[in-house]
Amino acid sequence: MFPKRLSEGYQSFLKGRFHSERSRYQKLAEIGQSPEILIIGCCDSRVSPEVIFDAGPGEMFVIRNVANLVPPCDPDTESSYHGTSAAIEFAVNGLNVKHIVVLGHASCGGIRSFFDGAKPLSKGDFIGKWMSQIEPVAERLGPATGDRQANLKRLELATVEHSLENLMTFPSIRRRVQKGELELHGTYFGVATGVLFLRDPKTGEFNPCLETGIVE
Repeated sequence: MFPKRLSEGYQSFLKGRFHSERSRYQKLAEIGQSPEILIIGCCDSRVSPEVIFDAGPGEMFVIRNVANLVPPCDPDTESSYHGTSAAIEFAVNGLNVKHIVVLGHASCGGIRSFFDGAKPLSKGDFIGKWMSQIEPVAERLGPATGDRQANLKRLELATVEHSLENLMTFPSIRRRVQKGELELHGTYFGVATGVLFLRDPKTGEFNPCLETGIVE
């Protein structure tokens, strides 16, 4: 049976947001989408980009996967499917987005599973294989200190950096960034606090996004 929560939510959507933005939906259906922002976030149910950024329909192109990871550009690997890379390719080359935002977050289950060396949830160990991408990231950070939460946050932030670095391995992205046609941004969301941190591209530091002064 279809979940009652979804049926009720859909009815609320029809009577509320869809009703008030009907003309916008009709326009999007007729002329297609043209978002200027690509968000690469985690599939964690607590970290919805549309909610965090109060976005309307058609405003953002969103890619979500475990731990907001961007694999390096590797089109020659025929044995693998490239879902994230395919979506990035469409957003950049098809939609010509002007901004790519990597949205990391606190309490990331994927990063915690890697940090703890968690047992596979299935024989396929899809999570383990996917998260193995950050092994070099953890190695660069060096030995963990005694503070578990600090270690996890350090790895979460470093994973955002890793995804930004891998974005630059895509020739079309690198070319657009060099021409000033595309900007890359690193962000980190505190689930419990609601605070969004923006990465300063000059220092690599993550600073709170405040109403009085957003870090560019």
